[in-house]
Amino acid sequence: MSQCVSVIGSSSPLRMSLTTPNYPSSFLIRRRLSPIYLVEQQLMGLVKERWIEMWQTLKNVSLHAEFQFPSNKEDVVNMLWRQVKHKISKVSALFHRSAHRSDILLPHCVSGSLLPWLDLNYQYRQRSRSEMPLRLEIKRKLAQRSERVKSVDLHPTEPWILASLYSGTVCIWNYQTQTMVKSFEVTELPVRSAKFIPRNQWVVAGADDMFIRVYNYNTMDKIKVFEAHNDYIRCVAVHPTLPYVLSSSDDMLIKLWDWEKGWVCTQVFEGHSHYVMQVTFNPKDTNTFASASLDHTIKIWNLGSPDPNFTLEAHQKGVNCVDYFTGGDKPYLITGSDDSTAKVWDYQTKSCIQTLEGHTNNVSAVCFHPDLPIIITCSEDCTVRIWHSTTYRLENTLNYGLERVWAIGYMNGSRRVVIGYDEGTIMVKLGREVPVASMDNSGKIIWAKHNEIQTVNIKSVGADFEVTDGERLPLAVKELGTCDLYPQTLKHNPNGRFVVVCGDGEYIIYTALAWRNRSYGSALEFAWSSDGEYAVRESTSMIKIFTKNFQEKRSVRPSFSAERIYGGTLLAMCSNDFTCFYDWSECRLIRRIDVTVKNLYWADSGDLVAIASDTSVYILKYNRDIVSSHLDSGRSVDEQGVEDAFELLHEVNERVRTGIWVGDCFIYNNSAWRLNYCVGGEVTTMFHLDRPMYLLGYLANQSRVYLIDKEFNVVGYTLLLSLIEYKTLVMRGDLERANAVLPSIPKEHHNSVARFLESRGMIEDALEVATDPDYRFDLAVQLGRLEIAKEIAIEVQGESKWKQLGELAMSTGKLGMAEECMMHAMDLSGLLLLYSSLGDAEGISELASLAKEQGKNNVAFLCLFMLGKLEECLQLLVESNRIPEAALMARSYLPSKVSEMVAIWRNDLKKVNPKAAESLADPEEYPNLFDDWQVALSVESRVAETRVVYPPAKDYVNYSDRSNVPLVEAFRNMQIEDEQEPMENGDTIYEASEENGEEKSLEEGSQEEAVVVDVDSIDGAVLVNGSEEEWGMNKEGTPSA
Repeated sequence: MSQCVSVIGSSSPLRMSLTTPNYPSSFLIRRRLSPIYLVEQQLMGLVKERWIEMWQTLKNVSLHAEFQFPSNKEDVVNMLWRQVKHKISKVSALFHRSAHRSDILLPHCVSGSLLPWLDLNYQYRQRSRSEMPLRLEIKRKLAQRSERVKSVDLHPTEPWILASLYSGTVCIWNYQTQTMVKSFEVTELPVRSAKFIPRNQWVVAGADDMFIRVYNYNTMDKIKVFEAHNDYIRCVAVHPTLPYVLSSSDDMLIKLWDWEKGWVCTQVFEGHSHYVMQVTFNPKDTNTFASASLDHTIKIWNLGSPDPNFTLEAHQKGVNCVDYFTGGDKPYLITGSDDSTAKVWDYQTKSCIQTLEGHTNNVSAVCFHPDLPIIITCSEDCTVRIWHSTTYRLENTLNYGLERVWAIGYMNGSRRVVIGYDEGTIMVKLGREVPVASMDNSGKIIWAKHNEIQTVNIKSVGADFEVTDGERLPLAVKELGTCDLYPQTLKHNPNGRFVVVCGDGEYIIYTALAWRNRSYGSALEFAWSSDGEYAVRESTSMIKIFTKNFQEKRSVRPSFSAERIYGGTLLAMCSNDFTCFYDWSECRLIRRIDVTVKNLYWADSGDLVAIASDTSVYILKYNRDIVSSHLDSGRSVDEQGVEDAFELLHEVNERVRTGIWVGDCFIYNNSAWRLNYCVGGEVTTMFHLDRPMYLLGYLANQSRVYLIDKEFNVVGYTLLLSLIEYKTLVMRGDLERANAVLPSIPKEHHNSVARFLESRGMIEDALEVATDPDYRFDLAVQLGRLEIAKEIAIEVQGESKWKQLGELAMSTGKLGMAEECMMHAMDLSGLLLLYSSLGDAEGISELASLAKEQGKNNVAFLCLFMLGKLEECLQLLVESNRIPEAALMARSYLPSKVSEMVAIWRNDLKKVNPKAAESLADPEEYPNLFDDWQVALSVESRVAETRVVYPPAKDYVNYSDRSNVPLVEAFRNMQIEDEQEPMENGDTIYEASEENGEEKSLEEGSQEEAVVVDVDSIDGAVLVNGSEEEWGMNKEGTPSA
């Protein structure tokens, strides 16, 4: 219900019914724009007597008697403000409240001394705002040289830019890799317009040859070519939902094409009397579109009607471009003309509401940005100008030196803007894509979509809804109100009662529940302290600090250029090279740190701070007691501050995008969009995010951390508070309390705890905590706990684990366990090594059988060969179809089997090459071809009985000094004798050996055959009983054993 004040001396209340020469008759302004808000709390809910008292105060604010209204309204504003600004804070007006807004009603002043008072206040506020630039960060993301670019477009899902060139080519650039990915040779004439049709993976292009062409940008196939107009095609526009394409041409016609009907022209729109330069669909009503023509007009059309709805005329020359306003409820469109101006129109009232002047040549392209409060105009004067869409102030001018500007492209939900020039293409990113949102400690989230403020409550998600990590929460959005400035940052104060919105060079503090403003002022940046005070940065040389009651407490002029400020336990003022920390109470320098700060995060305890730079994040401890002791002692503080105020605890070499503290745990997402947390310098990756997301906060009662994306989708991930507490206690060395917390951690998180303990070198504790068998096995092996590892291997029955355990057991000398493990792992090669090292003939024999069953022929062959079972070796080679190798082995070790092997070889070779098979020589048939053949047979028969004798491993020393000599070489011209060699010169061979110091002892009950070696033979050994025997020389030079 609205309230009114009866004017003194008047019989009825008046509501701004006032008429004065050269001045508006009513003054209705939003309360949030008024600088006299500070007395609102004294006015709300007061009885009529208090209103009358207020009105008396209002009457006392009078102007000089000689004051007269100047004819110029701006002079009125300036003069009135100078005279009443020192009194204005004492006055408030009446308030009329509705569902979403609060307005001020100006009471009528009988004396006439404050007639323009409220409008004065409004204009002063607007003028102050217009002096504050829109803080818009502009970064160039792509620069590509090319022929003249006539149109550009952005793909909604791929990182692609579509550019049509004056040379007749259409190119697709990847702005992430900075490379051209596709190119279409359309025609030899200019292609003035090309657009993506993402639904069908198409590109549609219109050219000066009057044809429209459609391509599939995946397969590069040409889908359709047809003649569309009788003159140059200036523009093509794609309907956002229907299968329609509009085209405009120099033939003064606009045509509608339906691709579902075979690209038939379903409608022609006539009405322009000159070239139709551009057409565009209305995003709020896709049944209507606008056209711009060189006949100086803009026409609004309806699909289905050949005649325009109405025509807008105001430009002095031809109109080149037109675009609709997509945000909010304003029925605006903008046009650019050859008269070097751009005009903003209200198409409902059909009036021009603003003319943007500043370009010095034709305006060739214009747009309302869909996400930012800006208008972008492009001109043939080589510049791109950015204007504020509310104040129409020129915010920035871009000139990249690529000559004239012809086209601009943008996309909903993106801050990227692409610009086409005479000499190439430029892409820029405007502002940050971080959503303007904040969450308090209870889970209430407030965010800003343009100027609209909305709120959601995470606790509103029902208990029956199963929350999954990374899944979007079904939150009910509630409209909270609006904001009169464009929000660039939004932040709750520490207790969550108030929310500050900062943007357009101003700040406004609102109540979080009812969205009522409590204070406001000028600010480039705003920072809350940990106890509710706040600071604002009005410029690089002025910082103001305010109390919890919104009263200014102190003004600070730093001795350096303050580019940023951050709140928290201390107030941080940052230059481009260093950061200075000050206390909130007296603004005394605490410490200067030489690091370029990109963001700064304080823990709730006030003892830890994370300083994020471009490449690293530094975790520092704030020594509060040392600082207090230093300041209380009265000692001076130099320009570096208190030396031991901060202590560097950890440095993490990652770029932090957003971060929050939960106790002593710092949670952040990095440049690779991984969600990590850091405790005691140890970084743990929680999740890999599938898209850019930004941290909102942590709810301890749900043990979940919440994030938001740029589309304002909220997701949560589990992070147990007990887990964080446990890791914190371990880092502090308080293992007793940590072990007390451990039972409260769910079993499924024990492996994470174990890995943390392992990273701290507490491997035994990790083994006790871990639950994953594979991980416990690795820890047991690492500790050398073979019995525990064996139990796990029996439970898991993994071949790799048995093999790993077997190798470890062998290396530690536990040969029994090694044999068991290798048998479980079927590690036949390992068993062969083990048995041969032990001289275990029985084991080798069993291994040979097992290897044959497993098809491990190499291992089986080695086992049989070591056992001296040469016949079985030959049989194994034949069975494995390695007959040539069998024949060669028989020639070397079993000459008696050569004929049999050659016969088998011949029969097998006949299947492939009969001639080659016949060329194989059998030593039985051609003994003359085989040297010493009879000697070989004789040696075989002599050593056959000794091949099955296996010396034990302990006798290895007795055989180790025997070397190998080829049998034929060793036994050439040999003579086998049944008796001992006769004496020569009265000495036996044995005695001769003794004289040479080569005495050989013979075991009792055994006698070896003596072999005489020719004197020309090389000193060597022969193979006897499967072992090497070294031979000595008698005095006559005859070899003897």
